Amino acid sequence: MFQNNAQYIFDFKKEQNTTNWYVVNDGVMGGLSKGSISINESGYGHFKGYVTTENNGGFSSIRLAFERKNVSNFKQVVLRVKGDGKKYQLRIKEKSSQRYSYITIFSTSEEWETIKIPFNSFYPSFRGYNLDKPNYSGEVMDEIAILFGNKKKESFSLQIESILLD
Repeated sequence: MFQNNAQYIFDFKKEQNTTNWYVVNDGVMGGLSKGSISINESGYGHFKGYVTTENNGGFSSIRLAFERKNVSNFKQVVLRVKGDGKKYQLRIKEKSSQRYSYITIFSTSEEWETIKIPFNSFYPSFRGYNLDKPNYSGEVMDEIAILFGNKKKESFSLQIESILLD
């Protein structure tokens, strides 16, 4: 299923903690959405909560920053997840200090699934606006994030087994 050199970014079944993950909700802009990341009773990462568009809000995200990785030997990010049938964004930063992210949208089902997302499908975006810059180069990475925000009031639930490079 994967190349021999596949490399985990994070394996919740092995790590069994969320210490290095952090939540960023729309409260940074005055919003009222709430999200969290925890290990559920089955041992998976569980990103859940609700978003509301009140006070100009509408998103919740989880982020994992790490020492910069050379990812040029890989072609894609592979997620092993069980969602709620809703769409999420996967976001990459080459440098944690850069203001924009490279993003792509993926759909979930209510079953466990393996989602493969090629690096070249990540496009640059800042605060919901696409930027006139090239798509993600696939050279380096030092932050990954998952964001939920579908411009309406709703709850969300995404179980995560692993995120890896392939």
